[in-house]
Amino acid sequence: MKIGLVRHFKVAHEFPTGKYVTADDMNQWFKDYDAADIIYGTTLLDDEEWKRCYCSDMSRAVKTAEHIYPGEVNQMEELREIPSPPLNGKVKLPFILWAIWIRCCSVVNKQTRAEIKIAEKRINKVLDELFAKGEQDVLIVSHAALMVYMRKELIRRGFAGPKFKIASNGKLYVFER
Repeated sequence: MKIGLVRHFKVAHEFPTGKYVTADDMNQWFKDYDAADIIYGTTLLDDEEWKRCYCSDMSRAVKTAEHIYPGEVNQMEELREIPSPPLNGKVKLPFILWAIWIRCCSVVNKQTRAEIKIAEKRINKVLDELFAKGEQDVLIVSHAALMVYMRKELIRRGFAGPKFKIASNGKLYVFER
């Protein structure tokens, strides 16, 4: 059995550069990012014959999946990205410092840790459903943070596949058991 993971194509929404931004600016940036279109690219599916395709129901993942997969695309809310942590306060920081803070939240923020646990349960639900149906050679289009935890769970379930810290946009990562 093979499972192919693909992160959605790059989002057409640039990071704020050269200026300081507040928590409110960051929250708005995330909203705009979620609403932005994608920059279409190419995904090399390695001449694999993927029998099914599942994707997050967020537009960037749906558009990517429909672009790279010739058959029916099955949208699943469970494959959505892990929400960004709540950002508050009036302090202005460069975007890069906000990005570092967001990464640290997975360790120090109670709500973010809870969101990660919820995401892990969603991942397990998806994989349990796929295995219960006897699905073979499945393509899953999702998001960077979710893919990190999806990879961990696939490895835990006996799959072998490539390592990545942050999945590249539009790249196929194949896991086999």
